[in-house]
Amino acid sequence: MNVVVKPAQPLRQRLNPDEWRRMAAMFGFILFLHVASAVLMWKATTGNYTLSDGSLFGWGTAALAYTLGMRHAFDADHISAIDNTTRKLMSEGKRPLAVGFFFSLGHSSVVFVLTLLLTFGIKALGSQLKDEGSTLHHYTGLIGTTVSGVFLMLIAILNLIILISIVGVFIKMRQGAYNEEELEKHLNSRGLLMRFFGPIARRIDASWKMYPLGILFGLGFDTATEIGLLVLAGTSIIAGLPWWAVISLPLFFAGGMSLLDTIDGSFMNFAYGWAFSKPVRKVYYNIIITGLSVSVAFFVGGLELCQVFARQLNLNGGFWEYALTFDLNSAGYFIVGAFVIVWSVALLLWKYGKIEERWHNKAHAAQLSRGEQSDHTAAGIDLGPIKDGFKID
Repeated sequence: MNVVVKPAQPLRQRLNPDEWRRMAAMFGFILFLHVASAVLMWKATTGNYTLSDGSLFGWGTAALAYTLGMRHAFDADHISAIDNTTRKLMSEGKRPLAVGFFFSLGHSSVVFVLTLLLTFGIKALGSQLKDEGSTLHHYTGLIGTTVSGVFLMLIAILNLIILISIVGVFIKMRQGAYNEEELEKHLNSRGLLMRFFGPIARRIDASWKMYPLGILFGLGFDTATEIGLLVLAGTSIIAGLPWWAVISLPLFFAGGMSLLDTIDGSFMNFAYGWAFSKPVRKVYYNIIITGLSVSVAFFVGGLELCQVFARQLNLNGGFWEYALTFDLNSAGYFIVGAFVIVWSVALLLWKYGKIEERWHNKAHAAQLSRGEQSDHTAAGIDLGPIKDGFKID
């Protein structure tokens, strides 16, 4: 018996008019965040404001805030909460297009309110703001950067351990061995907060209920990117920038985070049948996502801690001088470029490296060498040659 898997319908045929309106509303609001933050930043650049460390407050600062939001969307907590909830709702026959959107909206609300409180709270300190050698200047820079760097490194180490476990599952697949429960255990263990709020996430039965869950995650305050954004806002406030210029930073942060979280949630709808119909696709997708999160966390967190060590211990030399002079604002451009390059290479490797076809053949050969039959063969189903995920007659 031959089983033919037909190619998926074009995107325009997969959504009904109501779903298209929901998609338009979501991305329309995200566009508003981008426009509002860009307008505020454009107005701020005309004032030639500088941060407390002497660097210019401008588009480089905006890029850093934006990429902090993008990196925040790659946090294991975000990925786990959005992906697990999307899979749950889809298994119930629903089309949860807005899971990522409402989750990021709830989280962004907390960051926005915290920035407002920070803005007016620090401004109330008055004379401390005007003295660049004040205790306030010294300790906000020292403590804020240290906390941000330490959190990033801890999260990076945790996710690196999980990444190694997922790669281990990937390697076992070459031998024809695949344990769905083992992979799910590793995927569900990603993120600190997901371990606490997982039971709540499993009770969600509609996309909009991700908004209060996003608020809970924001109040958990365990993510270094959130701390990093507030540190950046704090240095801007100390430098005497107007409140509306500072507010552009959480808007940029929200724009980057909501864009990728919404894309992740929407992608999971359209890729559910693709990424999770075959084990190799599911593992490959999660290796790329988790690998990106680990790499960026190590880079930014390590750089922040090196700067703290160099300043506090008066370390000199080529490496330490480079770390001190490296502008974290410029890191935003680097991270965006890294995202684009890594995903481009990953897609090219998948397409032209014929990963699925090769892994399918190796797994099948391993089964035959052990005298085993796959579920399809045992049922009398001929899969035939595999190309681009479809059976070819």
